[in-house]
Amino acid sequence: MSTPVPGPSVLFVCVHNAGRSQMAAAFLTHLAGDKVEVRSAGSAPADTVNAAVVEAMKEVGIDISAETPKVLTVEAVQASDVVITMGCGDTCPVFPGKRYLDWQLDDPAGQGVASVRPIRDEIERRIRGLLKELDG
Repeated sequence: MSTPVPGPSVLFVCVHNAGRSQMAAAFLTHLAGDKVEVRSAGSAPADTVNAAVVEAMKEVGIDISAETPKVLTVEAVQASDVVITMGCGDTCPVFPGKRYLDWQLDDPAGQGVASVRPIRDEIERRIRGLLKELDG
């Protein structure tokens, strides 16, 4: 039996790692399974994941209630093939040879579930598109 070739690794970065990057990582993990290594981090991580984000993800059958915001490290960026930033601007480290995407998305911080749903749905749409690119 051959060892599976590890797939690409993707890092999602936003400021607090409590909303957008958590949703993106959860969708990619949910949709890609073990074909993609998924990380998420924040340049200034919050203490907990946004409760409205947890609720919005639960509505689509994905439980992220056990996730915790993580601090962005240089090692996480270096270990990733694709780095997707979500509004962290200049605080995201840039290394040669990495593929960078910047997804402009509304910040769910301070928003209720009704306001988080369209952000969640847009993230899911972009993740599905990203998966097609990674598979291609």
